[in-house]
Amino acid sequence: MKTPIARASLGIIALLAIAVLANWLISLTPYGNRGADFTENKIHTLSEGTKSILAELDTPVVIRYYASRNSDYMPEQLKVHIRRVDDLLKEYANLSNGKLRIENLDPQPDTDAEDSANLDEISGQSINDDNLYLGMAVSALDKKAVLPFLNPNEETMLEYHISKAIAEVATPVKPVIGIISGMNLTGTPAMMPGQQPQQPWVIYQQLKQSFQLRDLGMNPQKIDPDEIKVLLVFHPAEISPQTEFMIDQYLLSGGTVVACLDAHSVSAEMLGGKPMMGQAGAPTTSTLPTLLPAWGVKFTSQQVLADPIHATLLGGNRKSVAVLSLPKSAMPDKDSIITKNLESVTLYLPGAFEFTGADDITANPLIRSSKVAGFVDTIKASQLDPSIENHVKATGTAFDLVTFLSGNFKSAFPNGKPQDDAAGETPEGEKKDAPKDDSLKQATKPGNVFLIADIDAFYDSFAYSVQNFGGTQMATPANGNSALLFNIIDQAIGSKYLIGSRSRAATRRPFTVIQEMETKFNDQVGTKIEEFQSKQRQAQDKLQELQAQKSKGSELFLSPAQEAEIENLRKQQVEYSRLIREQEKDLRRQKDKLAGNITLLNVVVVPVLVILFGLSLYIARRSSTRAR
Repeated sequence: MKTPIARASLGIIALLAIAVLANWLISLTPYGNRGADFTENKIHTLSEGTKSILAELDTPVVIRYYASRNSDYMPEQLKVHIRRVDDLLKEYANLSNGKLRIENLDPQPDTDAEDSANLDEISGQSINDDNLYLGMAVSALDKKAVLPFLNPNEETMLEYHISKAIAEVATPVKPVIGIISGMNLTGTPAMMPGQQPQQPWVIYQQLKQSFQLRDLGMNPQKIDPDEIKVLLVFHPAEISPQTEFMIDQYLLSGGTVVACLDAHSVSAEMLGGKPMMGQAGAPTTSTLPTLLPAWGVKFTSQQVLADPIHATLLGGNRKSVAVLSLPKSAMPDKDSIITKNLESVTLYLPGAFEFTGADDITANPLIRSSKVAGFVDTIKASQLDPSIENHVKATGTAFDLVTFLSGNFKSAFPNGKPQDDAAGETPEGEKKDAPKDDSLKQATKPGNVFLIADIDAFYDSFAYSVQNFGGTQMATPANGNSALLFNIIDQAIGSKYLIGSRSRAATRRPFTVIQEMETKFNDQVGTKIEEFQSKQRQAQDKLQELQAQKSKGSELFLSPAQEAEIENLRKQQVEYSRLIREQEKDLRRQKDKLAGNITLLNVVVVPVLVILFGLSLYIARRSSTRAR
């Protein structure tokens, strides 16, 4: 007969076995990798945009994830990063409802995994003569997107890049960009023999490589939001109310508009040529006169914005306060995907936006001027007149140069589509019956608008360094201008759920409390060190003076006062050294105390709280049982 102790021991062993087996079985299911995220900024939770992309997957997607896990030369930083990527991909797979499959591959030399990595264009990183891999290829049907190396220094962008790749391969055809432009971006053939044709803009050629471009002209009859993923409105000079109405209806249907406007376009002036007899020159100013006020935006287009803080030094050592070189500090949204990796953007005689406010619309400035910016005369600015710097009247306001609007827009045309003047009358001058108004007055889906206050930023001469080699044109970005436009379009066109997405918070968190302690310590000790060094220099100067007297042949005898001063200096040196050591010890004691408190909290306090909760629950149940 088994004793009570034996039965209790067997019961405990059985419970442990059941717990282990239950945990193992649950880990094999999707529920086994789920948990609660209590971290600040939810760094272990996928964004809502990513969740929506995964929820709408209707095509199986495969991620071939290459990581050299068994290499002795893998740096510790990459090992830690691999574990983070592992956890992130598990979360992707859990939320995909079986539509996303992860293939973990370790490309060892002379293996099928290495051959697969080469086919997927995943190039290894050479470290200590060993080829180490950390990248992934995302594929669906016949489309593939490659992330050749997952840089741990770009951890905050990892989710965005993976989600963008999934959205890209899950789209069966190239997305369509509709273009409404007052500029000829496509180039023109030679007008006569011997004349050089006008080449397409470089940025147009590059867009054409990745997207389907559809020229809608300046008077489109319809803009289908189901077909046109992004509408690029580029220098819409003298735009008609009917075209603005088409843009309005497209936006209210959930469309995305990228509008590049200008206060004075140098490229329009250059490409438009001189006006002929009886003809007007090319318009250099463009705006959206009806749409912008309805969106709660004021655009200054009669003058150009000058900013002495961001003035540009041009050729010939000429400075222009109306050509703005905008560094990282001019990009206020540090987590924006669009501007995160931009170092600088250069705008040429731009206008400026001010968000005056509109219901249900949110404005997010991406690039702003400084607060000393002001408006100057357009003609003088275009002539690079140096005197305009003296006429910049700062208003104390930072103006938006690139901004992002999102929300549920209201129609700028509450009375319906505007009619042409000639269309409203019959040949006899009688009024026609007004057509039935079935236009949208409110947004059926949230819309997005990106506004850029300059078009010259994307012209070949200002955005690229263009060279010809044997008839082949080679264009290298001269600044971040082209990257700015591509970042906007990439974010908008990859998936509607990526628009406005932000970079993740880093999992590596600085120990700010300890950093503050160290900073305070350095401030305290630094003052004493400077004081000691000053006294040391004074004493050294006196000793050098005495040495100079001795070298002249005079007998050197130190007075009692000088000997006392030197002795006092030595005592001060010992005292300051002791004080520094004491403060260093005090800093270590504070760090040790902090570490001890954290350890106590993790090891003792939390379990004690759990035990106390259990005992309270037990006592409460016993009390209720006795009451019955």
